[in-house]
Amino acid sequence: MTDPEDLVERVREDDLRIHELEDHADHDTAVEARRLLIERETGTDLETIGDYGFPAEAADSTIENMIGAAQIPMGVVGPVAVNGEETSPNSQNSASSANDGGAASGDYYLPLATTEGALLASVNRGLGVIRTAGGAAARVTKNGMTRAPVFRVEGVVEAAETVEWVTENFEALREAAESTTSHGELLDVEPYVVGDSVYLRFAYDTKDAMGMNMVTIATGEACEIVEAETPASLVALSGNLCSDKKPAAINAVEGRGRSVTADVLVPGELVEERLHTTADAIAEANTRKNLTGSAKAGSLGFNAHAANVVAAAFLATGQDEAQVVEAANTITTMDAREREDGTTDLYASVSLASLEVGTVGGGTKLPTQSEALEVLDLRGGGDPAGSNADALAEIIAVGALAGELSLLAALASRHLASAHEDLGR
Repeated sequence: MTDPEDLVERVREDDLRIHELEDHADHDTAVEARRLLIERETGTDLETIGDYGFPAEAADSTIENMIGAAQIPMGVVGPVAVNGEETSPNSQNSASSANDGGAASGDYYLPLATTEGALLASVNRGLGVIRTAGGAAARVTKNGMTRAPVFRVEGVVEAAETVEWVTENFEALREAAESTTSHGELLDVEPYVVGDSVYLRFAYDTKDAMGMNMVTIATGEACEIVEAETPASLVALSGNLCSDKKPAAINAVEGRGRSVTADVLVPGELVEERLHTTADAIAEANTRKNLTGSAKAGSLGFNAHAANVVAAAFLATGQDEAQVVEAANTITTMDAREREDGTTDLYASVSLASLEVGTVGGGTKLPTQSEALEVLDLRGGGDPAGSNADALAEIIAVGALAGELSLLAALASRHLASAHEDLGR
């Protein structure tokens, strides 16, 4: 067995580079040697970072130059009550009631990993209200992971020629793209022209994978056909019209990954009893804060803190945490609805245009994150393909809805500061 000390000395003597250690030892030994090196170079004790509970080899495809693990507290909220039937208990008022059944149905415990105190307590309060109200409806309304390469042409004439060819030869592009994957399906190619630049926004159904690597490889294959058959020359496989890991209006409008909406109708008596405010007050707070305030700020997201729940769910279940930025595109609506007896109920919804999730590949394979998906009974591929990722998106959406409901109620009742004080956060 290779001695970690020997590896440290070889790196110090420039006989090995820090990223080459796994070529000369098993993964755990390489990680230990790298950690020892950093401890000595920086004078830092990395005992806690080195105290992780899975074989280092399990993380080989998710990180380079590993020295240990970052441990984030993980909790659970729930049950998350999701109505997956064709109609919800509030079908006479629910915007989702006309849709087919959702992928998620029943009660779920949702693992959330975060360092923000009071977040899970708040989400759990919202979920309790939703469950008492009969559960929330949630539906994935659109699915398409995108990659948008940019090509160079001489001018508008060649740009038009390229767009025409792409439009008329979708099947050739589909065949080339799908030759690289046994799961992904090319759904659409949308061209955009800016001067002598042509952007092609490819959209794929990636089934239960989040699919970024899948669509990148598939699009690269399709680009070779475009270059061979048109005057266009590829400049970059990603031209930022995808748009990945940055705020972008195109994702807020067209969606990326899964577009998902969740809604619930909360009886007025329940709002007053459990949230200590009224439907009218919550609706006004939402309008003035999430809608008008966000518009004045020029925000792409019109919500209170949907990214909070999305980020915590992403960390817990092994999603790409940088893609939380697209999930922040969420629009929250709250409406007071008067019943015949004069009671005012609260209709609440969240619409996440760009929720990029998967249950296979990437960080979902890590032992901790795999266990979190097992809690949801969503680890691995679904039957039919794509159903597990759809269900995960719907459950996260209901969690985000609960977070919005609870926070807006706290604001409307002026209890936000006191709630944090009570929890000591």
